[in-house]
Amino acid sequence: MNLLEPSTRVALAAFMHDVGKLAERAGIEHHGRLDAHKTLYCPWHQEGSNPRAGWHSHIHAAYTGLAWDALEETGHFPDLRRDCRPFSTAAEGNATDSAVNAASAHHRPDTFLQWIVATADRVASGFERDEFDVKYNHSKERENHYRARLLTLFEQIGQASIEEGKLEWRYPLQALSPASIFPQATAACTPHDNASARAEYLALWEALLSGIRKIPKAHLGLLPLWLDHFDSLWLTMTHAIPSATAFGVKPEVSLYDHSKATAALATALWRWHHEQGSEDARAVREGWSEAKILLVLGDFFGIQDFIFAEGGATQKHAHKLLRGRSFQVSLLAECAALKLLEALQLPSTSQIINAAGKFLIVAPNTADAHAAIARCRRELNDWCLKHTYGEIGVGLASTPASCNDFTADRFGELTKRLFAALDTAKHQRFDLCAADATSTFDDFLDRFDNTLGVCEINGRHPADPVSSANRGYALSLLADDQIRIGEKLTRQARLLVARVAESLPVLGLDYLGLDYFGYRLAIVPSAEESGKYGELARNGTLLRVWDFDAAEADGTLWRGYARRFVNSYVPRFDAGDAQTAGKYGRWEVEAEPQSAAIKTLNLIACEDRQATGGDRWQGEIALVTIKGDIDNLGEIFQKGLEKPTFAKMASLSRQVNAFFALWLPWFCEHGRDEYGIARYRNTYTVFAGGDDFFLIGPWDSTLALATTLRERFAAYVANPQITFSAGLSMNPPKTPIRQLARNAEEALAAAKNRPGKNAVTLWQRSVSWTEWQTLMEQRRTALEALMARAGGHGASFSSGLIYALLQLSDRAESTLPKDAIWRSQLHYRLARFFRDRVKGDETARNRREQLLADAIREIGGVLGTYKGAYRLPLSVLLYRQRE
Repeated sequence: MNLLEPSTRVALAAFMHDVGKLAERAGIEHHGRLDAHKTLYCPWHQEGSNPRAGWHSHIHAAYTGLAWDALEETGHFPDLRRDCRPFSTAAEGNATDSAVNAASAHHRPDTFLQWIVATADRVASGFERDEFDVKYNHSKERENHYRARLLTLFEQIGQASIEEGKLEWRYPLQALSPASIFPQATAACTPHDNASARAEYLALWEALLSGIRKIPKAHLGLLPLWLDHFDSLWLTMTHAIPSATAFGVKPEVSLYDHSKATAALATALWRWHHEQGSEDARAVREGWSEAKILLVLGDFFGIQDFIFAEGGATQKHAHKLLRGRSFQVSLLAECAALKLLEALQLPSTSQIINAAGKFLIVAPNTADAHAAIARCRRELNDWCLKHTYGEIGVGLASTPASCNDFTADRFGELTKRLFAALDTAKHQRFDLCAADATSTFDDFLDRFDNTLGVCEINGRHPADPVSSANRGYALSLLADDQIRIGEKLTRQARLLVARVAESLPVLGLDYLGLDYFGYRLAIVPSAEESGKYGELARNGTLLRVWDFDAAEADGTLWRGYARRFVNSYVPRFDAGDAQTAGKYGRWEVEAEPQSAAIKTLNLIACEDRQATGGDRWQGEIALVTIKGDIDNLGEIFQKGLEKPTFAKMASLSRQVNAFFALWLPWFCEHGRDEYGIARYRNTYTVFAGGDDFFLIGPWDSTLALATTLRERFAAYVANPQITFSAGLSMNPPKTPIRQLARNAEEALAAAKNRPGKNAVTLWQRSVSWTEWQTLMEQRRTALEALMARAGGHGASFSSGLIYALLQLSDRAESTLPKDAIWRSQLHYRLARFFRDRVKGDETARNRREQLLADAIREIGGVLGTYKGAYRLPLSVLLYRQRE
């Protein structure tokens, strides 16, 4: 029996259980049906002995039924009134156990399916079983629940006991965008009256109704495909809506994260009971100690070595290979998660996390699920061995859990068990010595064409005859896909995932050469193009359509398709680059400023040069790479929150990923510096997601970006205890990609080794971010002001003087007795420099002496405080003067 469709219906009912919170706060029209819905779905609290005296609580549950009807009326919402297993329909003479009733009755459950949703709801929230009636069902909403805005979990990390009124930051009630993910001060985003607060909710409700109409109707017939789209729409509209606004409960988990966690848990609970043959309300209500749930954590290893792999002719197509490999790894992670979901017969909402090669799936703890995981583990490993020869692999770990394990007091221990299991799985890797180990390498030599040999790109894999013929040199299928992906990413924005390979070429799709864990992938240009393949959806061939295009300049994200934040920003030529004749020097032949072509790394290295008149350009030709990640992230997830819950963990993971995978690529393309200049548009985001990032850009702009990135991250987390470290490396443009990565990795390691981390390394100097900002902003600006004054008096700082100051910075740091006189040497060097260059009358001499005194005070003071670290701003000034 195929359980995917009924599992998806259960997921949808649970996913929508709190849609009434949006609808009620928006004040949607109820056409006189509200009282009837209250009677059906809302708990009744009697006052005294009069059965008619009392009040209904949890009015949002009544609005869930109303909102469900409104969504159905759009004609773009699944019709679950016909075949709706495991739910019943009115046509069957039993509307009580309908999907909408299961969603709406979660505060007044009666039937088995209603109890499934209700139980998942409170498990996601970390409630104890006996708290349901006492605390969960009798809580009142706070008087200003319209005005309550979502707290940020980041602000609470590291605080033992937290009073809500002492927290300073909230999220604005806006649709998801690169701007709206940043918290604001409470006063800035909290409305002062209910009317304006509800108007913000109404805008989101109307955007939801409008957005659902953008999902292709052809996809409505395949519920798992449609739900994947709707998941992204729900994220867009509800990421900043607080789920809980009851008295005594901090509004700290978004409606999206709570909905997703509830859907995943409800699906797993229903499947466990269904497969155990215990579909009974009492069994759900009282079976909190049974291990019904299976958490499955996956993690790709070898990702960075794969992306930056060296080989025969690695520099050929270097920029295409770089983004192609990075995107290919993201695709592999998505396809691996999809493979596991399909094996477990679970919908996309059961996948709670998928970021930076890691994914978490909530499954039923059944024998069939364990068998499916074992089967997937073998198939994923076989694919990785066959096509990458072990360069990358997937670790899969599973941990059984009971509902009690998700309570706030026990969830931390559950996550420890899960990550410990993953650590064991990663160390076992391919298990080549097992009895059923793959025979991937048995025919390894037979795969080589003697006339072609190995792939010229990676230097190890067998060359494929077709790919080699098309490209004109020996090329493997894997490398050919990487190049093709790199070519397509900049002009195409949708990816089709299909089950049957033969269906794709018939429709004229340009699909990738490899199967990816059994799926065939085609990258298509636009929504209109991908919408033509409705027949693939209707016959079940089309499994997913993913939108990976960047956010638009105004931040718009929702375009009708499931979103995956896996793409990177790639610098392209625009009209402004047409005015830069001569800037690119010997690489001018690579420039195509009118064609929106991709900029090569050679060209990017020239972008910070400045015109000095005529055809002369000044400034170093170099790249800077930045590699960084959040400090102590594992400790943050396992120990950071006072009362961790499943929904909170999912929320933290999503929000960490959003900064790097959503905001950072958008900012590189559209962000402006303090002067309103799009300074970072030449930055290559090789990868950015999870908790880390790797960027390549022109040297000077990329140094400025590092400062901005740290400032924006601090604003994003609103908590000085959460930091990241970064390693920066400056290199000539012809440096092999692997060496770029190695240099940045070494610099990052040096920053991480600094006490307290929260540091940055450049030119073998590791400093705290506070020191970095002081040196690279304040002290560099002061030094530039001195240079400008000196230049006005005919004493422009020469390269020789800067070199002398660099030597003095080393002496200031030295512990050798002979270097202790560096202050005297500084005074002598500056005095001789100014007195040799500034001559004239007494007024000129007075200005010279004042300039000399200011220079000694500024430079000597900074050298005395920062010693060798003064090399950082000095080197910047030196490289800016290069011709």
